[in-house]
Amino acid sequence: MKTKLYVFLFLIAFNFSVSAQEKTKKELKQERELKKQNEIKALIDSQNFVFEAQKATPQGGRLLQLDYNTYFLKFKADSATCDLPFFGRGYNVGYNSDGGIKFEGKPENIKVENKKNNTILKATVRGASDVYDLTFSIFYNGNTTLSVSSNNRGPISYDGVIYAPKTAEK
Repeated sequence: MKTKLYVFLFLIAFNFSVSAQEKTKKELKQERELKKQNEIKALIDSQNFVFEAQKATPQGGRLLQLDYNTYFLKFKADSATCDLPFFGRGYNVGYNSDGGIKFEGKPENIKVENKKNNTILKATVRGASDVYDLTFSIFYNGNTTLSVSSNNRGPISYDGVIYAPKTAEK
C-alpha cells in the first residue's frame, strides 16, 4: 500500500513539473521578444543603426535576392553612409558611374512616426550628386523595409534587418 502511495505521489509531482516547464517556455519566448522589441526601440530612439539589405524590389520589377551581405546603410543622426545596389531606371546618371546607390551625407528633416506594430522613420540625405529620400518601416522584430527615391533614379525598396553598429576594437 505504501509503495502505491509513493508511486502515486511521484506521478503527481512529475505531472506538475512538466506543466510548469511548458509555462516557463512560453514566458521565456515572451521575454526574448520583449527584449528584442526594447533593443529595436532603443536603436530607433538613438537614431544610430545599420540597415543590411537582403532583398531588392525595383519599381515595376520583381523581387531580387541579394547574394552577399555587403549592402548596407549606416544611419546616424549626424551622418549617413550608403552602399546599395540599384536595379531600375536611371534618368540622369553619369556615364562612368558605379550604378549603385552610394552616398555620404547628413540626414535632414528626420521624422519618426510610431504605429502599433512598427515605426516609420523618414529622412532626406543630400549626396554629392543627388538628393535621396529615405523611408524606413521598422518592425519590432528587427525586419525593416527601406524605400529610396531620388531625383535621378526610379524608386526602389529593400528588405533587410537593422542592428546596432559594431564598435571598433582597439
